Amino acid sequence: MKIQPFAQHEQAVKFRALRNEVLSSNIANADTPNYKARDIDFKSVLKGTQATQLPMTKTSQLHRDAWTTNKMGAVVQYRIPMQSTLDGNTVETDVEQAAFAENAVMYRASLSFLDGQIKGLRFAIRGSD
Repeated sequence: MKIQPFAQHEQAVKFRALRNEVLSSNIANADTPNYKARDIDFKSVLKGTQATQLPMTKTSQLHRDAWTTNKMGAVVQYRIPMQSTLDGNTVETDVEQAAFAENAVMYRASLSFLDGQIKGLRFAIRGSD
C-alpha cells in the first residue's frame, strides 16, 4: 500500500483550481447572450475522491473536460438564476464574484495546510535546528 501524505490537500487544491476556471469563465461571459452559468459541487468531488485515487497529470485535460465530468468526478452543473434576463444569460455577477472570492480563500487555505504538512515532514527529517 502506497502512502500519499499530501493526497487529500493535493486533490483539494486541484478542485479549487478547476472551480476557479469555471467561475472565472462565468464572470468573463457575463454579457454573452444565452450563456448559462456553471458551477461544481464540492461534495460530489469529495465522494469521488474518497472512493478511489484519481491521478491527474495534464492541465489541458482539465480544460477539455471542464464542462462535463472530469477525472476528479466533478460534474459541472448549471446554476439556477435568481432573476432571469431578457438575453437568456444566467450569470449573476455578484453571485459569481462572491463564489469566486470564497473559492480563492479556500484555495489559499488548502495551500496553507499543504505547506504545514511539508514543514512538518521537513522538521521530522532534519530535527530541531
